[in-house]
Amino acid sequence: MTSTHAFWLAGRQATGETTFDVTSPWDGALVGTVSVPTEAQVEEAVAAAHAVRDTFAATPAHVRAAALDHVARRLAERTEEIARLISAENGKPVKWARGEVGRAVSVFRFAAEEARRFNGGEAQRLDTDAGGQGRLALTRRFPKGAVLGIAPFNFPLNLCAHKVAPAIAAGVPILLKPAPATPLSALLLGELLAETELPAGSWSVLPVPNDRMPALVRDERLPVVSFTGSEKVGYAIMDSVPRKHCTLELGGNGAAVVLADWASDEDLDRAASRIATFSNYQGGQSCISVQRVIVDAAVYDRLLPRIVAAVEAQITGDPNDDKTDVGPLVDEAAARRVESWVDEAVRAGATLHTGGERNGATYAPTVLTGLPADTTLAREEVFGPVLSVRKVHGEAEAFAAVNDSKYGLQAGVFTHDVQAAFRAHRALEVGGVVIGDVPSYRADQMPYGGAKQSGVGREGVRFAMDDYTYERVLVLTDLAL
Repeated sequence: MTSTHAFWLAGRQATGETTFDVTSPWDGALVGTVSVPTEAQVEEAVAAAHAVRDTFAATPAHVRAAALDHVARRLAERTEEIARLISAENGKPVKWARGEVGRAVSVFRFAAEEARRFNGGEAQRLDTDAGGQGRLALTRRFPKGAVLGIAPFNFPLNLCAHKVAPAIAAGVPILLKPAPATPLSALLLGELLAETELPAGSWSVLPVPNDRMPALVRDERLPVVSFTGSEKVGYAIMDSVPRKHCTLELGGNGAAVVLADWASDEDLDRAASRIATFSNYQGGQSCISVQRVIVDAAVYDRLLPRIVAAVEAQITGDPNDDKTDVGPLVDEAAARRVESWVDEAVRAGATLHTGGERNGATYAPTVLTGLPADTTLAREEVFGPVLSVRKVHGEAEAFAAVNDSKYGLQAGVFTHDVQAAFRAHRALEVGGVVIGDVPSYRADQMPYGGAKQSGVGREGVRFAMDDYTYERVLVLTDLAL
């Protein structure tokens, strides 16, 4: 894992004039050295994507589907190797890294299926009005142009897959920019793409430094920007290119609601287990990790100690150990930020039940109650293994508490009441409501995205394909309908 890694320029390997090192968040060990594209090489990649756009759009569906199937198969064959790479560069416990590889396999498989049925055309009779007699409209989707996909560090393989696979399925060229902290998984994905027969120029993987991104974002030959990351950066991108199509998957401070009817011992044990697991998986570095737990007063006193015990049972340590549940954050600076937010909350009056300690880049799984509403931890996305528990009285107060946030990505509601489920779906200002579980559930084929400051647009393979394309109508005249 310590060799110098070339990048992928228009489907072929290339090296630049400079490099940077990728180190392990766990122990600081060198994981790999990555070559950085020069400005001329980035220009070559953009020009190639722009030039191939019509050819790629016309590529037969079976060619695109075969390429996607190939990548899915090769990811599955190399699962352990890739999981170890993800764990090394990201610090993610290897058991979660294996799950990430499995999800990426599914994303490419779903994309292959969508490639085979995409763009079949929808016919609409126009003779419902006298002026349309003998006319038929056929609507198909065509690429808006090449996509700039910008991926984050927290899922260095699967969130790259969510950029690349839908683009290939729709016949859309893509330039993928991985996160500087975790580029190796994306470069390995390029290795698998290079084994296919996709047209030269239809994809590139460019580990470009963040300070060189504004020029790429503004490039008119890349009319679509698909960004996953922070709210601040995402909206800065959108503001800088108001006439481009931007899909933004941004932050959240996911809420898990436990209503009064979720009351048996079995119910509460399950809720506590799921909350503890998914406030801490990936070190809490997931946009839909559990950050806020909102509990009806009828079950609060029975649930809180279960949550604390379940969080304390999380095993923190070496991400290479199969028993580890919680590894380090992406770097020590991230852990220091989480530490400062928790310390601020405790000084402001919050009660610390467990955790609250940092060791290098690792932060202990933490539970707070009585969190003051004006603290940073109450208002922002912590992106760390920290949750707060709040007592409310009744469903209406619980739903209002969920909505008392600038974010709206997903929410989980523990209830057996189907009517309450539908009320939650109507009332909660989020992109997804998960009943009987935490907000952290995501199936990679479903529409995924947020409301309010959690972004615009949707991912999930077919929904990303819609974002990358637009409808074009063909009107046929003088037909015997």
